Amino acid sequence: MKKFILFLLLILTVSFDSPKEDAYDVGEWFKFRIHYGFVNAGYATLEVKDAVINNKKTFHVIGKGFTTGMSRFFFKVDDLYESYIDKESGNPLQYVRKINEGGYIKSQEGFFNQSANTVLVKDYKNRNEKTFVTPKNTQDILSAFYYLRNYPNIDKINPGESIAINMFIDDETTKLKLKFVGREDITTKFGVVSSMIFKPLVQSGRVFKEQESLTVWISDDDNRLPIRIKADLAVGSIKADLDAFKGLNNPFKIKR
Repeated sequence: MKKFILFLLLILTVSFDSPKEDAYDVGEWFKFRIHYGFVNAGYATLEVKDAVINNKKTFHVIGKGFTTGMSRFFFKVDDLYESYIDKESGNPLQYVRKINEGGYIKSQEGFFNQSANTVLVKDYKNRNEKTFVTPKNTQDILSAFYYLRNYPNIDKINPGESIAINMFIDDETTKLKLKFVGREDITTKFGVVSSMIFKPLVQSGRVFKEQESLTVWISDDDNRLPIRIKADLAVGSIKADLDAFKGLNNPFKIKR
């Protein structure tokens, strides 16, 4: 459950042409329902606000994940992720990570120096701070999603192709890869939506069955909005579906 909440906040969309910053804007908000079959396990939300960091105009992105009902009784999750994204470069300037997942707690802030290719991480739980060297244009958890959403010309990607970006998490930089599978019309609570299918490549082992255990469906329109996620876990599977949204920067295309 812990890693699924994390990857839920990493739902990504991709293309190979120059970025065009119109997939989202201030005011966008959407919510996911996480469930085992018909049983609600929790919710996750993402919201975009305005902010100024170091005299730079930024998108302030806020992501929250939490369990509900009986799931909360067995495994309490209260996660908060924030990212301040430079509107000009699309790169993060600062991030916040405050999580409580079944008693596993993290409380951190990261401060990127994109010109020096470093990130200063302040760990408030352990009362220390460290500076890490990062590759150019390194993203954090949330900024990775929004950075890739700004690549709208998806028509040039072919099934089987994948891309990778550098993402900083847990005091190290990792390569996040996404493989494009194809297109599919899926039925949602809003109607039938044309979608693109991606498989984020994740590390297999204790939680996930194999490297391609995650599947993500993205709206095949200018929003590049996550519609559905499915994770095949070592014990069963869990799904998340788009439950509500507002403030989209482009029309949400529903076929019927």
